[in-house]
Parts: sequence; structure tokens; C-alpha cells
Amino acid sequence: MTQTEYVKMLYALEKNPAAKEQTVEAVRKRGIGFALTDGVRSLTRSKGKNDEELKRALEEAERRRANPTTAKLPSEKESAEIIDKTRQKTLAAVEEMPDFVVKQQIQRAAAYAGTNNFRNLDKLIVAVSYRSSGQEEYKVLSLNGIVQETPKAKQSYEEVGGTSSTGEFVTVLATIFKPENETKFSLIDTDTIRGRRAVVFDYLIARDKAKQQITASGYLTDSTVTGMKGKIWIDQEDARVLRIESEATEIPETFQIRSAKRLIDYDWATISNEKYLLPALSDVRLTFRESSKVYETRNLIRFKDYQKFGTDVLILDDDNTEIVPEEIKKP
Repeated sequence: MTQTEYVKMLYALEKNPAAKEQTVEAVRKRGIGFALTDGVRSLTRSKGKNDEELKRALEEAERRRANPTTAKLPSEKESAEIIDKTRQKTLAAVEEMPDFVVKQQIQRAAAYAGTNNFRNLDKLIVAVSYRSSGQEEYKVLSLNGIVQETPKAKQSYEEVGGTSSTGEFVTVLATIFKPENETKFSLIDTDTIRGRRAVVFDYLIARDKAKQQITASGYLTDSTVTGMKGKIWIDQEDARVLRIESEATEIPETFQIRSAKRLIDYDWATISNEKYLLPALSDVRLTFRESSKVYETRNLIRFKDYQKFGTDVLILDDDNTEIVPEEIKKP
């Protein structure tokens, strides 16, 4: 498409934000016939409300324009081979996962849904113990810089109230790639994640297969089971997962939580001199109803200092440094 066409689409988004998906699809399918300048990037941020998907699609379209061979989409056969190879490697890695401990730095915030105007609520330092059997235990070490004297291991960090999340290490990956879950994959784009060339797929898992559980805590605790959909970024060279976006589907209309989304960035971590692909950063968002208003919570999580199981998790001076949202989604 020409620059004039693209700019016209951007201005149309002001009147109809719902057209964002069509704009992203047009950029991906048609590509761009103009050099991407800082001016166009700035206009994309302002008119597109800083939408991450639109920005990434535009940057990839520029890479494809500048070097069509490198950014070429794989064929249908190649795509199927990538998924098959990634499934084999991922499930093998799940089976070979060691026992370990890791420190989670968690920054929690809230906003009126749709405003993206988040207000910081608190900061947690949590020690997580993971066993190869899939069991996870959480100890809250500090809350807003105040060290907890006798932290106890629990199934989550719900004890401090607010939003909590679990299952980042193995559960999400295993759910997506287990053959019996019959996940439907669809190639949508290529991309670059931390300097690695990646292939991007949409995926969809029905509720009776995904069996993803969401719990709403408050005056009354309630839970429901949902399906799952999202996007997955796979390294073109070694068929390993670099990033996952997931969103709950088939949420009952009567359930308090209206949406549940999670983004996980994976990177290599060394445990006992062996390298494992594990979560590095995560962005977890829940939208829920309270009376006549709809709120959104956001947990930004940094995973730090993976060590062998049984090692003490220590609080350091820099553990309360702010997690910048852009850190989660940097190229």
C-alpha cells in the first residue's frame, strides 16, 4: 500500500477504533510500498493509540520491504513442519524441566477498563519453587519493601489480596502443544524478537480441551473454566518459543471477570550449568465488573535469578526497581 493509503487508515481509526484489526491485516497481507520514517512511526503511535500489534506489524512490513528474501513467509508445508518440530522440542523440554527456585518481582496496578491509565498499587517480591512434577509453591518475601518475617509456601500469592497468576513455567506451553488438545494454528506473520527471527502463529483451543481455570477473589470466591486463544512467536532457527500471548475464551456471561490476558517472554536461563528456556517477563491483565463499573488490573512480572531447588532466595537492593511496560514488549 502507499503511504497515503496507510495514513488515511490511521486517521480512520480515530473515528472507528474497531477497525484496528483490519488495518493490521492489510499491513501484513499487502505490505508497504514506502520507507518507514520516524514521522510515520510517530503518527502510528498517536492515531493507533500506541497499539503494540499495529506497531509490530508495521515494523515487520518495513523489514519485508527492505529485504523480501529474509522476511519471506514460510509455505503451508514449512509452517506445519515448524509447528511439529516446536511441539516435539517443547514437550521434551517440559519433561526435562529441573526442580528450581526463582525470584519474581511483581508490580501491580489498576485502571478503569479501556483507559490504559494504570495507577500502581503495590510491589511484591515472591520466591517461587518449581518441581519437575509440575508443582509450584509461592512465598511472599516482601510487600512494598517491607520484609515478611515468616513467609509460608502456598499454591499462589493470593494471601496478599489483589490479582495473582500461576502456571507461567510449564502449564501454558504444555496446554498449547499437547496433541490431545487439538490446538488450531494459523500462520499470520514473521517478526523479530530480541534479535531473533520468528514466525508468528494464531492459535485456538476449545474450552473442553484447554480447561483453563480463572478464579475471582473478593467477598465471594468463584471460578470458571475457559478456552484459550492467542499468538505464539517461534524462533525460525531452533523451533523454540520466544513469546506467547494468551486470552481466555468462552467466559460465561455471568462470571465477574470479563477478560483474562497474559503475555510471556521466554529467554535462556542457566541452572546448575545447564541452559533452559524459561519465562523472563510477563504482563497479566484481568478485566472485571464491580457494581456498574469495569476495572482492569495489570501485573508486570520480572523473573530473576533462576537457581537450583533448595537455594535461598535473597532480597537485593535493586529488587524494587520499577518494571517499565515497554521492557515487556521490546523487540
